[in-house]
Amino acid sequence: MTAVKTLLEIPELRLRLRSGSAFLDREVTRIYGTELADPGRYLSAGELVLSGLLWWRAPGDAEPFVAALGQAGSAALAASGADSGGIPGDLVEACERHRIPLLEVPPDLSFAVVTERVVLALAADRRKLSAAADEPPETLLGIGAEELGVPCWLVSGSGRVVASAGPDLPAPRAFVERYALVREAFSDGAYAVRPIAGGAALPWLLVVKGETGPVGEELAVLIGAARARADRVNTTAGPLIAVLARATASEPELASAFGGTDLPADAELRVVIARAPGGLARELLADLVTGSAVFGERDGEAWAIVETAGAWPADWATGAAAAVSTVELLVTGSVRIGLSGATSLAGLRGAAQEARHAVDAARRGHPVVSAEELNVASLLVAGAPDELRATIRRRVLGPLLAHDEAQRGDLVHTVRTFLKCNGSPAQAAKELHVHVNTLRYRIAKAGELLGTDLTDFTSQVEIHLALLAE
Repeated sequence: MTAVKTLLEIPELRLRLRSGSAFLDREVTRIYGTELADPGRYLSAGELVLSGLLWWRAPGDAEPFVAALGQAGSAALAASGADSGGIPGDLVEACERHRIPLLEVPPDLSFAVVTERVVLALAADRRKLSAAADEPPETLLGIGAEELGVPCWLVSGSGRVVASAGPDLPAPRAFVERYALVREAFSDGAYAVRPIAGGAALPWLLVVKGETGPVGEELAVLIGAARARADRVNTTAGPLIAVLARATASEPELASAFGGTDLPADAELRVVIARAPGGLARELLADLVTGSAVFGERDGEAWAIVETAGAWPADWATGAAAAVSTVELLVTGSVRIGLSGATSLAGLRGAAQEARHAVDAARRGHPVVSAEELNVASLLVAGAPDELRATIRRRVLGPLLAHDEAQRGDLVHTVRTFLKCNGSPAQAAKELHVHVNTLRYRIAKAGELLGTDLTDFTSQVEIHLALLAE
C-alpha cells in the first residue's frame, strides 16, 4: 500500500508537510492534477491532488477548492506556491478544517517529476509494466494495452497516430481538439484520454478504449519518461544548415557538410523550414516529416533536409496545414512552414532559399506554403535584400503611396487588382465592385501620378515587381 507518509519519504521529491499529520496513513490510489477553482466533479476518493494554485487569487479562494477535496475523499493535496509566493495561509487553514494533508512541493521541482515518482510508487506491485520502464514508447504501449485488456493509441498534438495497440483509431485529430478545450485528462465513456508527461513542446495523448485506472496513469508517465529519454531526431544537419545559410560557401564546403549526414549524395532532396513558438518547431517537423531526414535549428527556425526518393506525397502541404491548425489549438502563437521543390545535392542551396521564401509567404489561414505555389517573380523579388526591396518600392510606387496616404485612398489596391486581372478593365471593375468607367479613371489617375502608362507591358512588369517587394 502506498500511503501519504510514503510520499514524504521519497528523497527526490523533498515534500514538506504543512497540515494533516494525523492522516498520513491514508492510502493513495492515483494522482490527479488540476488548476480548476472547483474541481469537485472530476475528483475521486483516494487521489493525491496536484496543483500549482493558478486558481488562487486572494484569501478566501482556498475554501471551495479544499472543500471539494474533502467531500470527494481525496487522500492529500500536493501544491506549489501561488505565483511563486509560497503556500497561502488560507490554504493551510482550509486543509486543517477539511482534514486534508497538505504537502508543499519545492518551487524548483517540476510536476512532471512529482507525477513520475508518485505513479512509480503506486505501481510497485505491477511488476510487468514497471520492469519495462526502459523500453521505447511503442513497447510500453503494447504492454499497457495487454495489462488493461483494451486497445490503446498514442496520438501526437498534430493528430497523428504515433503508435497503436489495436485497430485503427477513428478521427484521432478530434481527441486533440477536445483535449485543447479542457487541458486535462477526460473520458466520454467510450474512450479515456490522458496527456503524456515529459515536458515536450508538442504533447502526446494516451487514448484508451474504455477507462484507464491506475495502470493507465502509470503507462502515461512511463511513456512520457521514455519519450524524454529517446532523441530519435537525427540532428546531424547543423553544419549543413550553417553552410546553406552562407551565400559565400563553396561547393567543396557544401559537399563536406552534406557528407556529415546519413543522406546519400545522389538522393532527391527537399528542404522544409518551420517557425513556431518555443521548442515546438523541431518537434513538429519530426512529427510531420516521414522517411529519411536529418534535422537542425538555426536562428529560431527548425530545418529538415529530407530524402524524398521520388515518393513525396503530393498532398503533403495540405495535410501539414491541417495538422498545424490542430497544433495551434494547443499553443500560443502561430506556426509557419515552408517547403522547397525537389532537387539534387547540386541545387540544395537554391532549395534552401526556396523554403525560406515559402515560409516567409506563409500566413494565418495558409500556414504551409510549397515553393511550387510561388511564382518566379515572387521568388526573384524575395531574393533581394530587404533594403533593396524597400528602395525599389519607394522609387517606383512613391507618388502613389503618398497620394493614398494624403487622400486616404486606395489606388495601390486598384492597380494591384488591375494587374492581377491581366490589365482587363472589365474584370478588375467586377472584382472591385465599381463601374468600368470608374476603374478606367482610377487607372488613368494612377498612371498620371506614376508618370507611366499602365497599359504598357514593360511598365506593368516593373510596377508588379515593385508591388511584390512589399
